Amino acid sequence: MTARVTATGLGGGHELLGLPPSVTIELDGDLQVYWRLRARQALVDSYAGIHMMKFPEDLRTYEHLLWLDRPNVVVEVGTHLGGSALWFRDRLSALASYGRIESPVVVSIDVDQTRAREALVGVDPDYERTIVLLEADVRDPELHSLLAEVLPKSARCLVVEDSAHDYETTFASLAALSGLVPSGGFFVVEDGCVDVEAMRVDPNWPRGVLPAVADWLRTEAGEAFEVRRDLELYGISSHPMGFLRRVR
Repeated sequence: MTARVTATGLGGGHELLGLPPSVTIELDGDLQVYWRLRARQALVDSYAGIHMMKFPEDLRTYEHLLWLDRPNVVVEVGTHLGGSALWFRDRLSALASYGRIESPVVVSIDVDQTRAREALVGVDPDYERTIVLLEADVRDPELHSLLAEVLPKSARCLVVEDSAHDYETTFASLAALSGLVPSGGFFVVEDGCVDVEAMRVDPNWPRGVLPAVADWLRTEAGEAFEVRRDLELYGISSHPMGFLRRVR
């Protein structure tokens, strides 16, 4: 099949609006080509003017999980520039405004938060009231004590792993933070697409996310979770096998 898939440039006012390049596909186009274009588009996308590399389909799934499970805390591993921390904070704030939760807070973990602080203060000078930028390594055994200082006592956590996307860091995040997830809650391991050959856009992408998830699920802690492939709701997701729910 000859695909008729195109990604437009930043013409047509996109650069003035701060929008990523458009992606279009004919109905008889090639899905793999479409995926690759969408993945490249995500690399230059943003939220509130801050770089955020997440598919809208996955963000929509997060909205459903937040509404149904009602966590008041999102613990994120991998801050980058803080765009997703801000997005999660705003979603939690919306839940609080509807009376679904109280005391919303995002705790975002990374080894260096300098650029994230600069980006967030440029958008919201008071971000520190609801976003904690924690400088730490998820492999550090002191992480639990650092988290204990910033997590509210009434915390119901959703954990999101979005850091190095390699085996060691993914496994360490699951081992260190899965205990924060309550019964019925969720741990989302992002970007398992790096281990799916048909989804790899860049040969320099890391590997090891899906093997780490598979190995961790065979541990005693991992046996309390199940993989929810049905939460890859919209047919295209960066997180295959990544939506994990605690069932006991």
